[in-house]
Amino acid sequence: MTQPTPIHPGETPEQHAHFEARIARGEKIEPGDWMPAEYRRQLIRMISQHAHSEVVGMLPEGEWIARAPTLKRKTILMAKVQDEAGHGQYLYHAAETLGATREDMLAALLAGKAKYSSIFNYPTRTWADVGMIGWLVDGAAIKNQTMLAGCSYGPYSRAMVRICSEETFHHKQGKEMIVAYAQGTPEQRAMAQDALNRWWWPAVMMLGPHDADSPNTGALSRWGIKLKSNDEVRQEFINEHVPELLEAGLTIPDPDLHRDERGNWIHGPVNWDEFWAVIRGEQGLHRERLGTRQAAHDDGAWVREALQAYTDRQRAVAAD
Repeated sequence: MTQPTPIHPGETPEQHAHFEARIARGEKIEPGDWMPAEYRRQLIRMISQHAHSEVVGMLPEGEWIARAPTLKRKTILMAKVQDEAGHGQYLYHAAETLGATREDMLAALLAGKAKYSSIFNYPTRTWADVGMIGWLVDGAAIKNQTMLAGCSYGPYSRAMVRICSEETFHHKQGKEMIVAYAQGTPEQRAMAQDALNRWWWPAVMMLGPHDADSPNTGALSRWGIKLKSNDEVRQEFINEHVPELLEAGLTIPDPDLHRDERGNWIHGPVNWDEFWAVIRGEQGLHRERLGTRQAAHDDGAWVREALQAYTDRQRAVAAD
């Protein structure tokens, strides 16, 4: 049963009813429109988490830029990592339209108070991991982001449209790399299979736990922010990627994987204990990722200070 959304002090049932009627008609909510405080809070939480994921998501693959096997592969990877930085900028700006500040969002991330996609806390052990992240992790992200492109908040929806077009490049690049290695030398095939063995289950879990286990699903669905359940998006991801992986000659590390009578690929039991342990920072590289982000933030302090000094000087000149 869907829980009623909270009405905050200063809000009325009539305002909520009008707001939800707009969403039911498929209208986009824009920054200057009235919106419930809880809608704003949920969006800031969700968009800032998404932005953090793009920024932290640069790190696992960025470690391999200097070790790329060819100039072509290095150029592709540099372009991809640069794209992820841009995606973070789009999303931080979308959150700012709701009243959040860049400083507060980054402070929450660096203090460990804000979440980001825990899949980026897994290590990238070989070059094939870069390709598998592109094929599976970005493939899962595209499924989720395509849904969010239809969400009710205009700035988030429009950011997703642009991000999805760029993520499609990342997905194709990753698939091309892994298919080439799967058809290559025995060593390359073994490297591709090893990467799949380590990234398959994190990619499946990346799309989130069952919605019954999420306290936010009711409000997100009611207000047109989340248009599909985690399990629906996960099923789309599995149905698309299982045949492609099998066609490439790779073995999916799930002995219980099978097709049902409707043609859906059904996965075996998911180790949700691992999922929650990685989120809590008990497993994986959570501490190292935040340490790297903190170092980059500190190293860039002089740039922020210079920009602020320039802005202050321009304002002083304009005031004279």
